[in-house]
Amino acid sequence: MEPGLAPSVPPPGDGPPLVATPVPVSGSASPSALLRKKTRRERLREEILNAPNLLTLGRIALIPVYLGLLAYENRHNSFLAAIVFSVAAISDWIDGWLARVSNKITTLGKFLDPLADKLIVLSALVMLLRLGRVPVWVVVVILAREFLISGLRTIAMSEGVVISASQGGKWKTSLQLSGIIALMVHYHFSIDYLFFRALTDFQAVGLTLLYLSLVPGIASAVDYIRAFYTLDTGDSRG
Repeated sequence: MEPGLAPSVPPPGDGPPLVATPVPVSGSASPSALLRKKTRRERLREEILNAPNLLTLGRIALIPVYLGLLAYENRHNSFLAAIVFSVAAISDWIDGWLARVSNKITTLGKFLDPLADKLIVLSALVMLLRLGRVPVWVVVVILAREFLISGLRTIAMSEGVVISASQGGKWKTSLQLSGIIALMVHYHFSIDYLFFRALTDFQAVGLTLLYLSLVPGIASAVDYIRAFYTLDTGDSRG
C-alpha cells in the first residue's frame, strides 16, 4: 500500500468497490489552459497596440503628409512640411523614451523604430533631391552609409552580437535632421536673434548642416566597420 493512501474498503452488498475520482474545482483553469502559449498573431496584436509602437507607426504615417506638402511646393507648404517633419523627428526620441520607462521594449519595436528612422530621412532626401535642394552625391553618400550600417548590424545579430550606436552616429543624426528641416523651409526668413534681426537663408543653413553631418556619419561608419571586424564571436577573421 502506498504511503498516504487509505485502504479501500468494499461497500456492503455485491456492488463493486467505490473508486475516488478527482473533481475539478469550479472556476479553476486546467493545466493545459494555464500553460497555453500565445499565438504569434496574439503577440503581434499586443505589440502593435502598445503606446511606443503606436507612436512609431504614427511617425511613419506622417511621411506622406510632408511629402505631399513638398510635392506642391511653395513658401507656405515648405514651412508646413518642415513642421510636420520636426514632429516626426521629435517623436523618434519620445517613443524610445516611452518604451524604456514603461518597460515595453518589444521585438516589433526593435524592428519598427530603425525602419521608421530610415524611411523618414531617406524619403525626405529623395524629395529634396527632386526639388533640387540637395546635391546628388550627398544623398548617395548618406544612402551608402545607411545600407552599410544596416548590413553590418544584421550580420552581427545573426552571430549573436549587438553593435551599439556610437556617439558619432548620434551627432550625425542631430545634424542631419536639423539640416533637412532647414532645407525644407528653404526660403529666406527674417529671424530675430535676440540682440539683432537678420534675414536668414535656410537653404544655405540646411546645406551647411547636411555637409557637417557627413563628418561624424563617415567617422561612425568607420567605427562600425572596426567594431564588426574585431567582434569576439569565436570565429577567426582573415
